[in-house]
Amino acid sequence: MANALYGKGRAAFLDKLIDWTNDTINVTLIDAANYALGGNINVHQYMNTNTVPLNARGGTETLGTKTSTLGVAGAANVTFAAVAGTVTYEALIIWMDGGGGGVTAAGTTDLLIAYIDSGTGFPVTSNGGDITVTWDTGANLIFKL
Repeated sequence: MANALYGKGRAAFLDKLIDWTNDTINVTLIDAANYALGGNINVHQYMNTNTVPLNARGGTETLGTKTSTLGVAGAANVTFAAVAGTVTYEALIIWMDGGGGGVTAAGTTDLLIAYIDSGTGFPVTSNGGDITVTWDTGANLIFKL
């Protein structure tokens, strides 16, 4: 799968349910072997344990210094501190924290935005050290609506 926006996430932007610059936007490391996205990019809607199992997640950080210019989403690079184990993370999920924290079984407040599985440094295997995600500095930054 290539980098993509979740279909229901795009709809949430149009329906004013996601405010990129003012809402809490998180990014989570994903072990794709435990998250079956497959053809579900337009089906999956919420960051909950029914959609993205806990064993697929390697840590979550909140995006800072978010920007939005001409439909292009940007943010400061993010560092996942001291990521334990020796797990290979093939992707990132960007999601809006609507108050559920993404950890409930049926939470319907945490909206999925983007699935990113290509970029410099991915896949990456944890070793107890930090994992830094450096966003693209090209015209589309993190993603473009």
